[in-house]
Amino acid sequence: MFKGIYAPIATPFADDQIDKQALRANLDRYSASRLAGLVVLGSNGEFAYLDIDEKMFLIEFVRQNTAAEKSIIAGTGCESTRDTIRLTKFAASVGADAALVITPSFYKGSMNEKALERFFLDVAEASPIPIMLYNMPRNTGLNMSAGLVCRLAQHENIVGVKDSSGNIVQIADIIHNSPADFAVFAGSGSFLYPTLALGGVGGTLAVANILPELCVSLYDAVMEGNHQLAKELQHKLLAPNAAVTSRWGIAGLKAALDLLGYRGGLPRRPMLPLDEAHLPELKQILIDAGAELP
Repeated sequence: MFKGIYAPIATPFADDQIDKQALRANLDRYSASRLAGLVVLGSNGEFAYLDIDEKMFLIEFVRQNTAAEKSIIAGTGCESTRDTIRLTKFAASVGADAALVITPSFYKGSMNEKALERFFLDVAEASPIPIMLYNMPRNTGLNMSAGLVCRLAQHENIVGVKDSSGNIVQIADIIHNSPADFAVFAGSGSFLYPTLALGGVGGTLAVANILPELCVSLYDAVMEGNHQLAKELQHKLLAPNAAVTSRWGIAGLKAALDLLGYRGGLPRRPMLPLDEAHLPELKQILIDAGAELP
């Protein structure tokens, strides 16, 4: 079973091209952390702005430049079943441990539960590596119901879900009605503690890119039964998590990475960088969360 805290890493750019040196520097720091692993080509990696060659390069580069003991989950979801299977097989061939597959969403009017169930089952049948479902309604406009997730969880090659809906009732339903070895991950640091307290086994969190040790400490506290400490750490995560997700998004995440000595850089156009007027507030949020700025 996959468990623990994963960082869905950012993709650094220089002159609108992937900055290999910057990415390698970030990977070195994550390799030395207590993170269980990394997600490459997640939403925070700006996967929607990358072409297929860039996606293939990033999966291989991240696996090659990350400590061997860290698991690598590759975001391989594409709009078509065919392309998703192709990218998933490539990820397997270069050493990814699992594939994180988001719902196709451009033709969302046609993506009813029957279509989504068929999509994920087809990918799972063709994949050489385990599949994790990715429910991200804020970006896709589609929500995977607890019933759909639990039906898919019966497939031997569908091993977990990253639920970013923030619907804790839905998450509880999935945990309660899915197999015991099905890994339910919080998709945001804002509801990491509730998910773990209900029986979830990990989180794939934007905020883990900038505060990995704090996120792991919260996870460890729950695993050790220290719920008071876990609650305190959850409160500590709220402001920095919001800063790099709902408030300022990718731009906020990349600015925070730069402030902390990682290599964030600029988002890929057409996204704009964080307005410099927000930097003092972002810096204070990080300081209040206990981050050490260089």
